[in-house]
Amino acid sequence: MVRFRLRTVLSLLVIIISVAVVLEVIWIARHVLTWVAISLFLALALNPGVEWLQRRGLKRRGAAAAVAYLLALGFFVAIGYTFVPTLVHQVNDFVDKLPDYVHDVTHGRGRLGFLETKYQIQERIQKAVSEGGATKVLGLSGAAFSVAKSVISIVVAAITILFMTYFMLLEGPTWVERFYGLLPEGSRPRWRKVGHEIYRTVGGYVTGNLLISVIAGGLTTIVLLLLGVPYAVALGLIVAILDLIPLAGATIAAILIGVVAFLHSIPAGIIVIVFFIVYQQVENHVLQPLVYGRTVQLSPLAVLISILIGAELAGILGALGAIPVAGSIQVVINDWRAHRHEHPSTAL
Repeated sequence: MVRFRLRTVLSLLVIIISVAVVLEVIWIARHVLTWVAISLFLALALNPGVEWLQRRGLKRRGAAAAVAYLLALGFFVAIGYTFVPTLVHQVNDFVDKLPDYVHDVTHGRGRLGFLETKYQIQERIQKAVSEGGATKVLGLSGAAFSVAKSVISIVVAAITILFMTYFMLLEGPTWVERFYGLLPEGSRPRWRKVGHEIYRTVGGYVTGNLLISVIAGGLTTIVLLLLGVPYAVALGLIVAILDLIPLAGATIAAILIGVVAFLHSIPAGIIVIVFFIVYQQVENHVLQPLVYGRTVQLSPLAVLISILIGAELAGILGALGAIPVAGSIQVVINDWRAHRHEHPSTAL
């Protein structure tokens, strides 16, 4: 018979309850934590600019952070002012042409006519509507409410992320110093070095990933414009967003844009597919090593495993953050191994 003291049992229960409460709080606040993670990544991407301004004369952190933040905001506003009108115009054109597309499909004509002749899409839709009846109407109203709620959530999230990013830029070093102040004085140099390496890894990856995605979207837009493919700006924006996802994003973008190009014309589709194949080689062997440098040193297997785990835990955002998290873990493990060899008795 194994006996446990009451104090041990109570301590174990307190630990279990505490862990359960923490996990419950994390689950309830998962959306807010997602906003915090996005703000942190944006702040890390902007922080090199803040430090550059401080080295060039703006000694005060607040002034340098405000200038860097306003410059970045102005850059995105300028891009929006340049491309949004074209994007809205292309979306309106697409909406105006939807009746023509529907007419072609229902009559078995055009490049999408095979959907009716082979799969009887029109009959299937009519059957679904007749069987659904009022339920479909109620479902549509519920969907409209969900869309309105999602739009409001996106607006609130965007405003919150903007403010949090600025405050992280402004107060980030202070919070880091407070954290170091909680550590034993003898171990502070070691953990400062670890923190600097983690900052280089995460900041280099975030900045590089954003830059490569802009390059991918811009080149795709140019190619589509030269080929005369409609909605080139909107499609380029889709490529830039999807290219943020490691490994799979570029492939998904190539498939989507390739299908649209083939619908426009077969030569355009072939050229677009060839462009994506060539660009992927350039991105993998030239852009990524050049932009990332030595900030993210992970093997392809480690990258794949980390992305799969991140995607399983948090979807697309998890896949986006998997590589910097894995890189940070690698920094900590390397430091632990080096410290263990130098000081075997105090490795932990």
